[in-house]
Amino acid sequence: MKNLFLSICTAAVLVSCGTMSSSSASKVGKAQPSLAGTKWALADNVKGKIPTLNIEGEKISGNGGCNNYFGTAKVDPSTGNFSAGALGSTRMACDNMSVEKNFMDMVGKANKYVITGNVLELYQDNLLLLKFNKAE
Repeated sequence: MKNLFLSICTAAVLVSCGTMSSSSASKVGKAQPSLAGTKWALADNVKGKIPTLNIEGEKISGNGGCNNYFGTAKVDPSTGNFSAGALGSTRMACDNMSVEKNFMDMVGKANKYVITGNVLELYQDNLLLLKFNKAE
């Protein structure tokens, strides 16, 4: 009887772990608030200047941690789709160039976004790439 009870409890725990998902990930691909006219700062701790993302209409800009960058953005709030293209930047050399390269690569790969309160998350399909906090 004791073994049966432990088996049932173990099965219940395993099933509940398999069905857990973050609330943000469950919103991927669903309608989102507009990103027009918003400014964001990377939420992760990085060495040096914190990368930023500014969205104005179909243009994005910001700082990648060293250089200023710019490009185009296609954002569809009805589906939560996001894409950045034609990315360019200034060409200064800094100590944290790997942070900037990784940041720019991830911005270019993002195809979905989710906004929860003052947090913006960029995804490649269901994989979280970048997390930002709203900036003023």
